[in-house]
Amino acid sequence: MHCPFCSTEETKVIDSRLVSDGYQVRRRRECGNCHERFTTFETAELIVPKIIKNDGTREPFNEDKLRRGIQHALEKRPVSADDVEQAISRIMHLLRTTGEREVPSKLVGTLAMEELKKLDKVAYIRFASVYLSFDDIKQFSKEIENLRD
Repeated sequence: MHCPFCSTEETKVIDSRLVSDGYQVRRRRECGNCHERFTTFETAELIVPKIIKNDGTREPFNEDKLRRGIQHALEKRPVSADDVEQAISRIMHLLRTTGEREVPSKLVGTLAMEELKKLDKVAYIRFASVYLSFDDIKQFSKEIENLRD
């Protein structure tokens, strides 16, 4: 690790601690040259799989697109930004831990619907109506009945 103060390569770890519920390691380092101290964070790099769209094309996973879809469904609903970010983090965690290089877009939509169902039932119905392409009021009614059960 290069020292951010003098750019030398001689740095040593003087303290390590687990943070973020054990998903990160915080390391306190000291430069062997200028003796300045600084902190680094280490996390496992898990790749988010590519998305296979319904037409068969593939594209990189877009976290912003997921966030926009969820926020649009939650518009004017009493759900905190922290809860939204936690839901997005859970979805991304599930995608990373599939171990797959590519996953169908349907999986992302299903995961988003499950998170919205926990956050806000109205937002869930909004999202489902677009995602599942409801054509008539019967489909709305059926989904609302499923929520009640």
